[in-house]
Amino acid sequence: MRTYLRRGLAVAAIAAVALAMTACGKAKESGNSGSTGNVSVSKGFKIGVLLPENKTARYEKFDLPYLKADIKKLCPKCTVLYRNALQNADTQRQQVDSVLAAGAKVLILDSVNYKSISSSVNKAQSQGVPVIAYDRLATGKIAGYSSFNNVDIGKLQGTAFLDGLKKGGDPKRGKVILVNGSPDDPNAPDFKKGMHSILDGKVTVGAEYDTQDWSPDKARQEVAGAISKIGAKNVIGVYCANDGMAGGAVAALKAAGVSGAIVTGQDAELAGIQRILSGQQYATIYKAIKPEAQAAAEQAVTVAQGKKWTGSTDTVNNGDVTVPAAITSATTVTKDNIESTVVKDGYWKASEICTGSYAAECKSAGVQ
Repeated sequence: MRTYLRRGLAVAAIAAVALAMTACGKAKESGNSGSTGNVSVSKGFKIGVLLPENKTARYEKFDLPYLKADIKKLCPKCTVLYRNALQNADTQRQQVDSVLAAGAKVLILDSVNYKSISSSVNKAQSQGVPVIAYDRLATGKIAGYSSFNNVDIGKLQGTAFLDGLKKGGDPKRGKVILVNGSPDDPNAPDFKKGMHSILDGKVTVGAEYDTQDWSPDKARQEVAGAISKIGAKNVIGVYCANDGMAGGAVAALKAAGVSGAIVTGQDAELAGIQRILSGQQYATIYKAIKPEAQAAAEQAVTVAQGKKWTGSTDTVNNGDVTVPAAITSATTVTKDNIESTVVKDGYWKASEICTGSYAAECKSAGVQ
């Protein structure tokens, strides 16, 4: 079970920002003060970055560039060995072997399957190569963790979904469909737990699914099946654990002739933001990936040199070890605050969002 030793919510938000601002300084100080063995910032070393898939836009558009940029700032002579598992756990285990064979001195790992990756984590650890679990927790003897409080994210999702339902009247006036994340992703049960803590007893659930691989196509099929079972006229909303699956849900709702249903997601994907503007989706969750990546890069560069990372007092337990954790805050995005969140932060440019038919919607929402 995951446990966090957290400060107050307000302090946690401030700490996340402070962590991002101080990351470069700390790792450079580690490099300037010498090295442990043959690993030093002054000489440079290899860092393995292993991401789980590329269907979700964030990984290749945001996570990878941010990680590379922050590693470059912290360790200019370091080399990034990048691998993407394309949602295949066996492939990811092979990729761990390949970067270890290539001489990686530390790994930043976003696991496909948090349980089966344990053997790879322990193999790296046995070779003196520390592993930083990134975004998704991994089992095994990890050395650190950088992510979000995923139960809190689930609560944000549940609250946004309930708020949207209430705008149409009694949230129990019809039935809702709940589409959760992949069961082999350790974050998914936390999103689900947080969501249920908000929605239980306040909505009537017509169907609920745990969707393998976070697949939009599977989500579309699940929602289509649920609509057939429940009846199109009885469906008032679909909670989806991310924006990709929300897209599948919207397609199923359209095909069944369901209008006005509340749909929510997560990740602030471009398509999700555009659906919010057009009224097809009510909300998403914006997770500031930049400070998450900065913290992971700092942890990796620090522990590779045999030094202790002290950027946070938070910890996480993955069932095997308790390690330092960098926990970043998240924000709910609706049509009312697109400009002040994802646009202001530079996550998406207005020019990327406000294309074609979305230009008029952007104008009415103040996105510019």
